[in-house]
Amino acid sequence: VQLQASGGGMVQTGGSLRLSCAASGRTFSTLSMGWFRQAPGKEREFVAVISWSGTNTYLVDSVKGRFTISRDNAKDTVYLQMDSLKPEDTAVYYCAADSRYGSGWYPAITAHEYDYWGQGTQVTVSS
Repeated sequence: VQLQASGGGMVQTGGSLRLSCAASGRTFSTLSMGWFRQAPGKEREFVAVISWSGTNTYLVDSVKGRFTISRDNAKDTVYLQMDSLKPEDTAVYYCAADSRYGSGWYPAITAHEYDYWGQGTQVTVSS
């Protein structure tokens, strides 16, 4: 599975960005997709995850109400809509794929649960 993230950039506080992550190499609808971020000097942090069909999502408390994760299985793409951005959202954002499929879905929130990673896209929020 190859993942290609895009959409990062620099915005002011309160602005919006939409990240995209295009997948290839496996039937996309069998992948649970997540977003993580890593700020300078900090560990990689879970942000959001979405189930195979998009029915279920889970987001970290710090972004609830501001970020939305969605997917388009016809386009093999997962999105992270980020609104009301804050300087503390500044980080490199990574998309990741969890290849477990078939049993009941649950939100994977740790990095080791993901099998494939994109290259990361930089998000910078200025105050």
